[in-house]
Amino acid sequence: MKRDLLTILDLDKAEILNLIRRALELKEGHRQRQSHMPLVGKTLAMIFDKPSTRTRVSFEAGMAQLGGSTIYLSRGDTQLARQEPLADTARVLSRYVDGVVIRTYEQQMIEEMARHASIPVINGLTDTHHPCQVLSDLLTIQERFGRVTDLKVAWLGDGNNMANSWITAALRLDFALYLACPRGYEPDAGLLAQAHAKGRSVYLSDDPDRAVQDAEVINTDVWASMGQESEAPERRQQFARFQVNTERLQQAKPEAIILHCLPAHRGEEITDAVLDGPQSAAWDQAENRLHLQKALLEWLLGS
Repeated sequence: MKRDLLTILDLDKAEILNLIRRALELKEGHRQRQSHMPLVGKTLAMIFDKPSTRTRVSFEAGMAQLGGSTIYLSRGDTQLARQEPLADTARVLSRYVDGVVIRTYEQQMIEEMARHASIPVINGLTDTHHPCQVLSDLLTIQERFGRVTDLKVAWLGDGNNMANSWITAALRLDFALYLACPRGYEPDAGLLAQAHAKGRSVYLSDDPDRAVQDAEVINTDVWASMGQESEAPERRQQFARFQVNTERLQQAKPEAIILHCLPAHRGEEITDAVLDGPQSAAWDQAENRLHLQKALLEWLLGS
């Protein structure tokens, strides 16, 4: 039976840990220039509604390294732009390719694609979830701490798709998640309620100092995501006290790492000194998109 990755909740704990373990193996093999091509003859379609550097390049490079190929499709270049039903596109692509990555706005779009496709559908980012990024972040945490459990993870800033995906990760793994967001910019209330109903250690406040106190991992993201550019001036005012800077970093544990999924707006959500400093793991985090997604592609497309 085909599997999809629409949110992290599509995976159980064992599957998440297996992906991380396999990504570490693939990363080491990549460093040693080992050839590993289980996806020869396989093709991945990539439907992108939003611009991308890391998602596009890491998926394309990953498929190439695994022996497969990719087809990049901007929605404007497809019949979706002429109102072809998504279900029809899903059925047709299923006859041509072996998997599809979608980077779009509405989560409902990829859910509908998954319902009608007979091939795996991967969420390359929507407005509400970004599972590939947070799985890659977990890989980075595993590398730095040797575990992804029994840690305090802080999220500062917008209650966006990344914050939601961190909540879904906390629903599957045993770490404490402290989210600090301005009022009116909180993450998905339904996911928070689900976490609380299951007794997970997920806490939301508008106090960034409480969130980072003794944290091992500090996350942040841009204050205005793609499509929210007109809100940027107002958001800069609302989010100013949530900046990750040197003074705030000093409240975390000495071994704490900083994660940012990039691109960063330096001087807004994070300072140059922190992003370029010794506790920043942002560049390893970016690289790990490649290795985690290779593990994901091998699992979903390899059988």
